Amino acid sequence: MSKRDYYEVLGVDRGVSEKDLKKAYRRVAMKYHPDRNPDDKAAEDKFKEASEAYEILSDAQKRAAYDQYGHAGVDPSQGGMGGGQGFGNFSDIFGDVFGDIFGGAGGGGRGRGGPARGADLRYTLELDLEKAVQGTSVKIKVPTLVHCGTCDGSGAKEGSKPTTCGTCGGMGQVRMTQGFFSVQQTCPNCHGKGQIISDPCRDCGGQGRVEETKTLSVKVPAGVDTGDRIRLTGEGEAGEAGGPPGDLYVQVSVKEHEIFQREGKNLYCEVPISIVDAALGGELEVPTLDGRVKLKVPAETQTGKLFRLRGKGVVPVRGGSAGDLLCRVVLETPVNLSSKQKELLRELQASMTGDTNSPRQSSWFEGMKNFFN
Repeated sequence: MSKRDYYEVLGVDRGVSEKDLKKAYRRVAMKYHPDRNPDDKAAEDKFKEASEAYEILSDAQKRAAYDQYGHAGVDPSQGGMGGGQGFGNFSDIFGDVFGDIFGGAGGGGRGRGGPARGADLRYTLELDLEKAVQGTSVKIKVPTLVHCGTCDGSGAKEGSKPTTCGTCGGMGQVRMTQGFFSVQQTCPNCHGKGQIISDPCRDCGGQGRVEETKTLSVKVPAGVDTGDRIRLTGEGEAGEAGGPPGDLYVQVSVKEHEIFQREGKNLYCEVPISIVDAALGGELEVPTLDGRVKLKVPAETQTGKLFRLRGKGVVPVRGGSAGDLLCRVVLETPVNLSSKQKELLRELQASMTGDTNSPRQSSWFEGMKNFFN
């Protein structure tokens, strides 16, 4: 029975690149894999056919022979280069193509055994706005795992040392093969460590690590904001089997402030203003992170008006010019008025005309009349 063209089997052109060839094989193999098509002889045959085609076309010399002579160029019985017929190295092909999914089933790679880097840790640091803007140094306490001092992180009792696992040969993984499907999994004997500790250390119980609370000094640069991270290299958990430690990431969280709100490098605040200062103008004292400053308010200032104090904001942690402080004046209605004060306000009200003294109010009422009419 004649064989189909290998390029046709994988659905690619003859000039296909190695990368696209691998993608095409993965697509066909996943579609017709026996595990996805149980008891389907036709799918199994197409799966074998695709694997045979990829075995030939993924090898530069075999592909050249096939391109020149066709199937005869790679058929050992006809003096060809061989491959494809015996299908003996399929596990290597499958591992090469699907290794990124199934953990490198093709073999030949470095196992997972041996010292592993420790886990990274995260610590949330709450700061007042003033300290976040100006910078500070703080002491923090972090519970973590450190190398056992008794066994120096090996996990073995003093005078002894770990031995290589006989099940995985120190690789930390074993290969499981089922038909054409081959994957790697963690060694059940050493649990991926690649070593066996027969006589464990009495202080750490063979773990090589013990719990400890470390006190660390963190230098917080000026200008940090909520969400910024400070990395302390090597201050994370100690690695297993004497492996290097991970890192500690200090996550900044700035507390809410009673007066200021921060947006990027700018600060915002609300300044209450009396009806007299708003109408006649005046000078108000407003706070900044550097102290108090005077803010001149012109006459006839309306509530909600924004005043900008340049350079009174925040210098960003990554550099650049300082932001601004934006003060929003809010007109405060007087309360607890005396009889005399109420009488004066009524006299003021009687003396005012809408168009001249309250143009916005007059415009609003005019708009309302037009709407209903």
